[in-house]
Amino acid sequence: MRVALVTIVIALLATPALAEDEIGTDDSVRSADKGTFGIGIILGEPTGISARLYLSDDTAVQAAVGFAFIGDGLHAHADYVIHPLILQTRDSFVLPVYVGPGVRIINYERGRDNHVFTLGIRAVGGLLFDFKTVPLDAFVEIAGVIEFGFADDDGGFGLSFNAAAGARYYF
Repeated sequence: MRVALVTIVIALLATPALAEDEIGTDDSVRSADKGTFGIGIILGEPTGISARLYLSDDTAVQAAVGFAFIGDGLHAHADYVIHPLILQTRDSFVLPVYVGPGVRIINYERGRDNHVFTLGIRAVGGLLFDFKTVPLDAFVEIAGVIEFGFADDDGGFGLSFNAAAGARYYF
């Protein structure tokens, strides 16, 4: 078990360097005309507004606020993501994989007077279709959430999953 954990940690620490080297060799990976802040829509679990801020070519902070239809409540999350692997690079787009940790808050509505507020830790992974010639990207992602509920009758730890797709315009 320890060997597997050490191997995963080393792989996660080494992969950003690989992605940075690949990005560094091609100046056109992120277009100079494309800004670092994007805002758009997210559809799925949650459905609402999505935003992303690039900190560097291979790291970003992303967030979303919207409605959770399965959980039946208001959902907000924020993630720190890295792009450890680029699957495809073309003249018009880049196709990186992203992974990272995050947090989520949700207010489950369990009837008219029964609301359960939960705080959770997310592990997100996704695929980003990043256009080079227009200031747009499109994404699909999944996330596992370990959450803690703050309610007398429905509190405690639980597991949840999110899956969504969306698109953002960059400024």
